[in-house]
Amino acid sequence: MSKTIHSWRMVSRDADLVQTSTPIPALAQGEALVKIAGCGVCHTDIGFWHDGVSTRHALPLTLGHEISGVVEDGPKDIVGRSVIIPAVLPCGECELCRGNRSNICRNQKMPGNDFDGGFASHIIVPARFLCPVSDELLHHHDLATLSVIADAVATPYQAAKKSGLVPGDLAIVVGVGGVGIYGALIAKLFGGKVLAIDINDDRLKSASSVGIPATLNVAGLDLKAVKSKVREIAATLGAPANGWKIFEYSGTKAGQELAFNLMTYASTVSIVGFTMDKLEVRLSNLMAFDAQLIGTWACKPELYPEILQLFADGKLTVEPFVEKFPLDDINHVFHNTLEHKYTKRSVLVPNGN
Repeated sequence: MSKTIHSWRMVSRDADLVQTSTPIPALAQGEALVKIAGCGVCHTDIGFWHDGVSTRHALPLTLGHEISGVVEDGPKDIVGRSVIIPAVLPCGECELCRGNRSNICRNQKMPGNDFDGGFASHIIVPARFLCPVSDELLHHHDLATLSVIADAVATPYQAAKKSGLVPGDLAIVVGVGGVGIYGALIAKLFGGKVLAIDINDDRLKSASSVGIPATLNVAGLDLKAVKSKVREIAATLGAPANGWKIFEYSGTKAGQELAFNLMTYASTVSIVGFTMDKLEVRLSNLMAFDAQLIGTWACKPELYPEILQLFADGKLTVEPFVEKFPLDDINHVFHNTLEHKYTKRSVLVPNGN
């Protein structure tokens, strides 16, 4: 077992991350030491690093919350197990946890936000909600690649469940990047008639290639034209004219404004992407359309076994949407992510893995 954690830490915003080595401390009761197989690069990490979003833990801090690995030390029943680390780790005891809202537990801990995260060789985490990965699943998928389940897959899964999406609904997915593509695939699994919207043809082609039935590039179109095309596509798909389930994944002001303005009678608009930008919208539309506008934060750890089962059953996959890089290339990957040079989810793999 390693006696040192090698990590890349954010010391100040917008500056390159710094490589460090620290001794592994003694584990507290209920903690586990996980050797990291892979850690996905999320828009949230870029927000912490570049966009002025504050971390709850003071800098310096190791970012990264989309993590898979192997338990090296901790509770005996999970030592040696391959695991996914949920992106938020609740306490399991509070009022919100007992009320089936553990994803917003006010005592939750988020790797790369509340404590040192996954852009490292190892991580120490609360062991209670670690999600084991079966050997059967590992026969078909690389553990490092499966790290994206922690957020890029789990978050849209919870969003789909919260929205009330049922078979036959029109599911409009705004933004089909590293998270939105899973939003589209999961909406299809739920029986939705899916329309993927983006301003990037490569992303839309990728969505079409994995069976998303309809796509729309809205670059250069005004809102009236977009609404008209969406109604045409809904009719072509045989979807109802009302009750649309609209999911905003782009994390941009333009995407959120579009999602809100596509709302119609009995619609549900789910905000999944994050931006610091403020919108000007007419909230009375919610009243007039008897519609819903809901948020969704991460995913309850209790849902992770359901998600892994979708992969085990061959209903979801990760490989077409993931590109792996050595962890030592993290600064290069962060800068390229900021400049939107990737169409796939980046996963950073520690040296030797």
